Amino acid sequence: MSFLNYLINGISLGSVYAIIALGYTMVYGIAKMLNFAHGDVIMVGGFVVFTMSTRMGLSPVLSVLVSIVICTLLGMTIERIAYKPLRNATSLAVLITAIGVSYFLQNLALIIFGSDIKLFTSVVKVKPLVIADGQITITGETIVTILCCMIIMTVLTLFIKKTKAGQAMLAVSEDKGAAELMGVNVNATISLTFAIGSGLAAIAGVLLCSAYPSLNPYTGSMPGIKAFVAAVFGGIGSIPGALIGGILLGVIESLSKSYISSQMADAIVFSVLIIVLLVKPTGLLGKKISEKV
Repeated sequence: MSFLNYLINGISLGSVYAIIALGYTMVYGIAKMLNFAHGDVIMVGGFVVFTMSTRMGLSPVLSVLVSIVICTLLGMTIERIAYKPLRNATSLAVLITAIGVSYFLQNLALIIFGSDIKLFTSVVKVKPLVIADGQITITGETIVTILCCMIIMTVLTLFIKKTKAGQAMLAVSEDKGAAELMGVNVNATISLTFAIGSGLAAIAGVLLCSAYPSLNPYTGSMPGIKAFVAAVFGGIGSIPGALIGGILLGVIESLSKSYISSQMADAIVFSVLIIVLLVKPTGLLGKKISEKV
């Protein structure tokens, strides 16, 4: 039964990675940019909920909604100020800018909230589910996290396939120039992509801090990196790939901590990624794209 508990915990953690990975995979798939500041948007979302619920006394639901709005606006602002001027720049310039934005957000949080670890009060009020005569306990945070991941993936997939904005995203992903000639507003589409990704980061931050109730300016750093690994693992640019990559990564990490070593778990996760990329460089669901020269 212990294995099932570890497996469920891994799926829960992997669901958080999957939600974060969506931000990476959408931005890369559509704007061809790697937004390494994405992990710090998670931290911002956590601090917004912490401030609204703990210090201002707002309800958990309202606090989460405010967090989503603020992170969405933050994502659009970052894209407008930091990334839009580099739309035609080299990948290295975008990467350096993303790292700069990441450090800016971390240090801004240090100035405002300090470096001490804050105790985050879970916003999830669902009772734990106990099955198999008490041998398996599924926490309320786990139930809500997995459900949120499934709902988000379904809604996002339908949004991409069924709406004009989603079709515009697909067009921009295929060819920005051709999409613009066909009347697609490329700037607005890329801005919308950052907005959706950052809003999802806020949700992921709340779920992560609810399951692991601590918060500091560096909270989003490692989950952000692991979510990027999940996006590459599943095939960056693929929404189903982000889901599969995130859940597999969470399960591997949970089982590694339980059966091998908690100190070696991160090394095992990254080693698995290396092996997958050696066998299939595009990731599990990624497609090989041939470019004409």
